[in-house]
This record gives sequence, structure tokens and C-alpha cells, in this order.
Amino acid sequence: MKKIISLFVIVLLGICINACSSDEPDPIDDVTDPIGESINWSVLAQDQTPYELPESVTMPPIPTPAISLTQQGVELGRMLFYDPILSKDSTVSCASCHGQTFGFTDHGNQFSQGVEGQQGARNAMSLINLAWNDRFFWDGRSPSLEDQALQPVPDPVEMHLPWEEAITRLMRHRDYRIAFYEAFGSQTIDRQLVVNAIAQFELTLISNNSLYDKGITPGSGVFLDDLEGDVFLGMQLFFGLPGYEERGECYHCHGTNSTNLFTNNSFDNNGLDFAETLNDFSDLGLGKVTGQADDNGKFKIPSLRNIELTAPYMHDGRFQTLEEVVEHYNSGVKYAPNLGAILATRIDDDKQYTGLGLTEEEKAALVAFLKALTDTAFVNNPAFSNPFN
Repeated sequence: MKKIISLFVIVLLGICINACSSDEPDPIDDVTDPIGESINWSVLAQDQTPYELPESVTMPPIPTPAISLTQQGVELGRMLFYDPILSKDSTVSCASCHGQTFGFTDHGNQFSQGVEGQQGARNAMSLINLAWNDRFFWDGRSPSLEDQALQPVPDPVEMHLPWEEAITRLMRHRDYRIAFYEAFGSQTIDRQLVVNAIAQFELTLISNNSLYDKGITPGSGVFLDDLEGDVFLGMQLFFGLPGYEERGECYHCHGTNSTNLFTNNSFDNNGLDFAETLNDFSDLGLGKVTGQADDNGKFKIPSLRNIELTAPYMHDGRFQTLEEVVEHYNSGVKYAPNLGAILATRIDDDKQYTGLGLTEEEKAALVAFLKALTDTAFVNNPAFSNPFN
């Protein structure tokens, strides 16, 4: 009798375990694949059409991407970028933290919110002109766009979905099965194909049609010295043009007027917090990645293109306005042993920042120039918008 009862308990436990796990997706394999078996693969297009990134007279030549771009791959990446299918509760997508209207940043939020209300510790970076980058995130921890795209999906404070489950979801989706086949010629989906497609779309996010671009393009009919708001004065200060040397000093870190990327794509300490030693930073930034103490407190120098739309500012989103940013560099820089070289020249013997000494007119002119870097065509380009709307 005891043996019968024990056997009954074992069977009952098995039934309960199966019932409790019934909500978890079964793994998809080549043998049991009802979606794949229902698709007539032979009638689908297998020839991928190359996608050419647009060159611009105001920007440097586009480096050859590390991955090949196709029209099918870019469109698939756009779908994946906007689809919350890659998050645990299907509420968060890449676009949730990188909205087109805001220059592909997070809608004015200091920190982004992931699934289940989890919150990150850094401000969402703008996704523009990534083809000229070779290190990603504020701390440079990813050497490629594909590696960058791998991280948010399983991250517990972002999308919090194991890649295995994400792939299972996509494999059970007929439209995605077809889209991956047309983009890559593969009847199966894996994480590398997913991040390759997302990276292809992100590489197309090129912004080069601001008021400033028009002003330096021959024949455009726009002249910077005729614009309102002291834009021309702001440009002279920004680039340290004759008569304004050592006034704005902005171009040292945000690119010379020969590249127009408005970043030198490097990492630096811009004096946000006082640090007596290299171990006094609450966020080590690049130093946590490299393990080098001199990199502590250094962060990626972002592009200033579309900066008017991407508030709040800095890696921790501490500044809400461009006026606050300009005032930081004018009078608010703090000492650190590895402070950026140009800023360090204005630190006195008492470790105090002597400042730029900008007038109110000059500060306003710098803000006006920064606003002239807004590319309205970019933030309204239908090719970059939500394909599901």
C-alpha cells in the first residue's frame, strides 16, 4: 500500500511540475518547428540588396562598416529596435529609451526605466552617427554595435529577458522567421543575427542636415552670420576662431570644424566632481573597463549634434538645460588628478577652477550655436520611425 501511495505522490508531483512550467516556452529545434514547416521557403527572396550609407559634403567620409548592410537587414533591425518582444514582459523596446523625437534619447528622463520599474544609473546616450564610432556606452565597454546590442536584452535593469527565450519568441513568430530568411538567408534565428540586424539599422542613423550644415554648404542660401540669436558669435567662440581664441575652448573635445562630428570620440574627465585622488570617483566609468586608475571618472565625449533635443545632459543626467552645461564649463569645473588637459590649464595652485570668464552675451551665443546643430529632418525621417505605427 505504501508503495502505491509513494508512486501516486511521484506522479502527482510530476503533473504539478509540468503544470507550473507550462507557461515557459519550449525550445525550438529543427525537428519540432511548426512555424518553419508551414513556410514555403522556396518562394521567398534570397538575394539581399546592399544598403549604401549616404555621404555628406559637411561630414568626413564614412568608414567602411565592420558589418555588411542590406536593405532587408536594415528594415529587420528597425522592426527589432521598436518591438518590445525582446523584453521580459513585452513592454520595453530599444526605442523606449532611445526615442527618435528626442534625438534617440530617453524623453528627458535622467535615468531610463526598464521592465518591472527597474532604473538604470546612467543617462541614455544619443544614437547618431555611430558609423564613426568604435567604442560604445558611456564607459566604452563595447567594441562594436553588435556587442552593444547584445547587452540590454538580458540586463536585469533593462529588458531582463534571457537570450534563449528571446530567440524562442522570434522563432515562433511567422513574420520574423520570414524577415530573417529574407535578410540573412537563414531559416533559423540566433542572437548574432538579431544584434547584426539591430546594428545595421543603427548605422543608418546619420544626422548631417542641421542649420549649421546648411550654413557651411555652398549654394544652400543659408549664411550663419545672418542668423538670429548670435549663432555666428557662438560659432566663433565654439571653434576658437581668430579673436576668440581660448574663450569657448569647446572644439578641443567636440571636434574641429574640419570633421563636424562634434565629438572626438574619446574619453575624458570633464570636471563634474571634485576628486582628491584617482580613487575618489563614485562611478569609475572607463576605469572600470580598462582597470587603469588614470581612466577612473572618464566618460565618452558625446556628439553635440541634436543636443537641443537630448536633455538632460552628462553621463548622469545632472544638468537639465544647455545653459547649465555652458555655465559648468564657464565656472563650475571641479579638480581631479586626471582632469581633461584643456580644463586643467585653468586650475590654480589651490585646485580651484579659474573659469572661462564668458559674458552673459557670450554664454547665450554658445547656446544659440548649439541649437543650430538641431537636425529636424533627422528626427522626423520616416525611415527611422516606428514601422508598426
